[in-house]
Amino acid sequence: MTLDPLLSASPMIVAHTLAALAALALGALQLILPKGTGLHRGLGLVWMILMLVVAASSFWIHTMQVIGPFSPIHILSVIVLISAPLGLYYAQTGQVTAHRRTMQQLFAIALIGAGLFTLWPGRIMHQVVFGP
Repeated sequence: MTLDPLLSASPMIVAHTLAALAALALGALQLILPKGTGLHRGLGLVWMILMLVVAASSFWIHTMQVIGPFSPIHILSVIVLISAPLGLYYAQTGQVTAHRRTMQQLFAIALIGAGLFTLWPGRIMHQVVFGP
């Protein structure tokens, strides 16, 4: 394991990765902490902002180009940019089940699922975790 591939990547990739790792840790914490508390609301807002940073920053990362400078993962970024605020709206309007479902799906698909694809051979995180 070496951080060299990540540290030598563009600043946008570093920021994207750090935001994603922070969102992963904070999201896992959110899943186990009590719901409906001030702490949950505060951490949830930070988590949502991190998710928006991860999604938005992806539009400046073009390491896999399939459709012009973009790849299918950018579709997920658009979904996150819509779903994260929608999940907040659900919470603010008392739609707890819809809020829970939206946030759990974002965590599972956008962080866990997409994160696993970063371990694909040839990707920077594959080099970080498994070496060059």
